Amino acid sequence: MDPLSDILTLMKPTGYGFRGLDAAGDWALAFEPAQGIRCFGIETGACQLQVAGTSAPISLVAGDVALMTVGGAVLQSSDAAIPVDAFALMTSVRAGQIVVLNGGGECRGLGGFFGLGGVQAKTLLDAIPAMIHVGPGAGREALLTGMRRLMIELSDPQPGSALLAGHLAQALLVEALREHLKSGQSTSGWLAALAHPNLRHAMAAVHNDVARHWSIGDMARAAGMSRSSFASHFERVTGATPMAYLTRWRMMLASELLISTGMSLPAVAASVGYESESAFGAAFKRINGHSPRRAGKQPRSLLSAPIP
Repeated sequence: MDPLSDILTLMKPTGYGFRGLDAAGDWALAFEPAQGIRCFGIETGACQLQVAGTSAPISLVAGDVALMTVGGAVLQSSDAAIPVDAFALMTSVRAGQIVVLNGGGECRGLGGFFGLGGVQAKTLLDAIPAMIHVGPGAGREALLTGMRRLMIELSDPQPGSALLAGHLAQALLVEALREHLKSGQSTSGWLAALAHPNLRHAMAAVHNDVARHWSIGDMARAAGMSRSSFASHFERVTGATPMAYLTRWRMMLASELLISTGMSLPAVAASVGYESESAFGAAFKRINGHSPRRAGKQPRSLLSAPIP
């Protein structure tokens, strides 16, 4: 798979409980911090999104879509409104249904939360911007269309709806990250590297054959760049050397295999490019802070060192 698909697969998005909001007057919904990704789409009207730790709210107008990865937030008509607990209010109706505030009619939107069930969820979340705002452009209409389709599947389940809803939810996440890459807002980290065609080609080559005995020269050829230019450009964008990225990605895959499968330690080591179990163990401990044998006994909440 391509790098973005690989990484999102490890995150294992789940829990796509989308609902609608139709509000009027003064209102404010307070969202508590949670490990996952929130998504808001505004269909009509306007509102503000105040993200915890930021000085000023972000204005959202009809057509806008916003994603948040961590931390608390307040979605509001104005900062004069007294916030109510968003989770309690929105879960007072079934998934796919609409909550009406103050009679509705002024601001209507859709929203939901992607839970993340992967071993590496927090590790990967740390590399995604805390706030992604998808403004004007063809992409945001596709996102809203997908959200509406998901609401239909949730509100009126048909045979196969559970499977289809899961695919729609993951497609929304992919589309939103694609739009973010197109916007040029991502400036550092692995996600930003995907916006650079040369770096993306190198990352795709690595992800497609992670067990290969890679050299920087091999990666540079995959990128269509000179060795020195590639190494410098990769580190400037991602904050890590190409070999450091490769090692961390290998250890993330190894952690997932050790916790989620019954593979033996030698088999896991070989699958991520290590012929020597001792060399694999040393690299794993250097990156994760503990031995691979210990990892195999850990619950799925185990989190490894952050990928660049």
